[in-house]
Amino acid sequence: MPHQQPVIPVITADQHRFDLIHVPAEHRRGRLLFLPGMGMTARQYIGFAKSLAWHGIETFIHEWRGLGASSLRAGRGVDWGYRELIELDLLAALDALDEHSGGERLLLGGHSLGSQLACLVAARQPRSAAGLVIVAGGAPYWRSFPLHQRWVLRGVFSFMPMVAALVGHYPGRQLGFAGREARRVIGDWCRTGRTGSYALPDMDFDLQSALAELKLPVLGLRLSRDWFVPQDSLQWLIGTMPSCDHSVVTVTPAHPGDKADHYSWMQETAAGAKAIANWYQSTAATKRA
Repeated sequence: MPHQQPVIPVITADQHRFDLIHVPAEHRRGRLLFLPGMGMTARQYIGFAKSLAWHGIETFIHEWRGLGASSLRAGRGVDWGYRELIELDLLAALDALDEHSGGERLLLGGHSLGSQLACLVAARQPRSAAGLVIVAGGAPYWRSFPLHQRWVLRGVFSFMPMVAALVGHYPGRQLGFAGREARRVIGDWCRTGRTGSYALPDMDFDLQSALAELKLPVLGLRLSRDWFVPQDSLQWLIGTMPSCDHSVVTVTPAHPGDKADHYSWMQETAAGAKAIANWYQSTAATKRA
């Protein structure tokens, strides 16, 4: 579906092309690069970005490799993992925004898997980040879930890579979870699900140690009825960054019938945007003091 927002085109070192959707703020107080959840396209977050803009937070919405405006689609002969998402796509996006914003540091944030990748790219290039915003996000580590979900997840984390290997990509639309995902993205996500670690065997950089050394303000935004990411899952992700200054805010239903869950917040964006703006204002005030 088309949209009317301006875009910033990005070309990576391997010639992957995609757009960052730009949602400017009339009275800008801060800038945010926001990363979608697994299987979600950038344009699905425009409403959220407009709510943030109303509070003065200019937002740039990333597009995942393989989705939306991306020039690639996952297949048997076209594969990638977290390494490409971080070191090719996200670092290229940060370079493009560095030129656009004159070097001003950005908030980095994301939804679900996007929140994990926001933390990882901040660890990879901390000089770019002014803070981290985790929206309905957490580590998928199976031990951080309630007992009745743990063994199901253990099976899922073995099943998904096998399906991806058999088909040539993970057919999320057909299976009811995520989108058309690359084999190694699924493999990396499931590895964290099994081990709780963000160590990437194909990346020449120690992300796990870099996360532990990161020193940034971090907001964890929980949805009160988010069964998909329980409290302990968020805490596991936050726990990988012990040197950061963490805050956790829980968003409750704004209206009768509002689910306040893993996805419904994207239709009712006001409460989440206000919580982020309030947190950002308080962290900015702390820095000035």
